Amino acid sequence: MAAPSTLGRPRTPVRTPPAARGGRRRPRPAGWIFAGPAAVLFTLFFAYPLGASLLQSFTSEDAGTTRWAGLGQYRRMIDDPAFLESLSNTGLILAVQVPVMIGLALAVAVLLNQSWLRFRGTWRAVYFLPAVTTLVAYAVVFQVLLKTDGGLVNQLLGAIGLGPVDWLNSPAWARVSLIVSLTWRWTGYNAVILLAGLQTIGKEQYEAASIDGAGTLTTYVRVILPQLRPVVLFCFVTSTIGTLQLFDENYVLTRGGPDDATLTPVVYLYKVGFQQLDFGYAAAIAWAVVALTGAVSLVQYLVFGREHR
Repeated sequence: MAAPSTLGRPRTPVRTPPAARGGRRRPRPAGWIFAGPAAVLFTLFFAYPLGASLLQSFTSEDAGTTRWAGLGQYRRMIDDPAFLESLSNTGLILAVQVPVMIGLALAVAVLLNQSWLRFRGTWRAVYFLPAVTTLVAYAVVFQVLLKTDGGLVNQLLGAIGLGPVDWLNSPAWARVSLIVSLTWRWTGYNAVILLAGLQTIGKEQYEAASIDGAGTLTTYVRVILPQLRPVVLFCFVTSTIGTLQLFDENYVLTRGGPDDATLTPVVYLYKVGFQQLDFGYAAAIAWAVVALTGAVSLVQYLVFGREHR
């Protein structure tokens, strides 16, 4: 049977999509319905507070009246010894705690990546557990452990004939206590990230290095570490950001003391804003921390990430 002829029949015109004709595609109402709540929440709880705090950093309170101060609050920080002390404390923590923590995390990651290690999944979970502990809870635990009178650490020191240490009331030992607590909590977190990087390196890399006569240490230094450079950079940057925003641990342990030995910019911001009620200056400190965080992260990227740009 022959197919019916289509000659003489009017053809249905084919419509060209607006995008193909160079016109703009109209947004569909369904898209706005789904995106609208998220956009409203973003504006109310992020964009508006962010803009308001930036504007507030250029104002000051004078006898209950808000007046425009320009860059006065930022110039005030330059001559504020407490703020400069908080920057010095943060720099010390960055210089000591972050490299030590990343080094320990790398050693743990290498250990957890060994094929001869039994119960590797269990060990990984154990090392990662401190990272899921709430900040305040673990800081309170360290506060109890490091008590001068009756603390477990001093009891252990006494058992081996060493005198008690005033961990939280001595400026030097308070810094040590804070660094130890931070290292305990975040080493496992960074170790898991570095472990993920190690597992992307094929076994043939190790075998090729072994054939060339490289020992274990040489293999890791010359072959493995260069390939882990982006992961190590990520750990350094995130750890730096966390240190510059440090608040919970040192506030619970020492309230920023003694003698401002563990005072950080965020703790100082809290004291200025919520104890002294100087919100304009507190907002300026917050934006100074944002600028400092961005600058330090950029320097780290330029120094350590040049080969991967």
